[in-house]
Amino acid sequence: MELTGSRVIAADRAAVWERLTDPDTLKACIPGCQELEGSIEDGFEAVVTQKVGPVKATFRGAVKVSDLIERQSYTILGEGKGGVAGFAKGRADVRLEDAEGGGTELIYDVHAEVGGKLAQLGSRLIHGTARRLADQFFDTFAAEVEGPAAETQGEAATG
Repeated sequence: MELTGSRVIAADRAAVWERLTDPDTLKACIPGCQELEGSIEDGFEAVVTQKVGPVKATFRGAVKVSDLIERQSYTILGEGKGGVAGFAKGRADVRLEDAEGGGTELIYDVHAEVGGKLAQLGSRLIHGTARRLADQFFDTFAAEVEGPAAETQGEAATG
């Protein structure tokens, strides 16, 4: 499965990079993340609980970051096992660019595969779930980086 997209975040590239490499921010943004231990340099051990269609599983796995270019890009490689539900593994290439009109554009390109019971659910359900989880992550990430000031400004503009 492949998933690509981008999101403009109302913050400069340095601020986005700092939060994109911060374990506490990542843990807060990953849907269903219960544990995330480690560092960008050494990799992470993670525990994530997700429901995909009728299958709910807790995945335990490792995440490594490579090809790190400060304030520009990195590659995330991860693999998790969810017991009888199966496994998920993948790679995400993430890069940052200055956005037109200000802010930072975060661009991602994900390649993932699942096996076991999850693979039996069908590609449409899995792809839809992956898209929903990616949207949740980036919505939460943008809110974390932009902070309450951006939310207040947005409310003032609409109110």
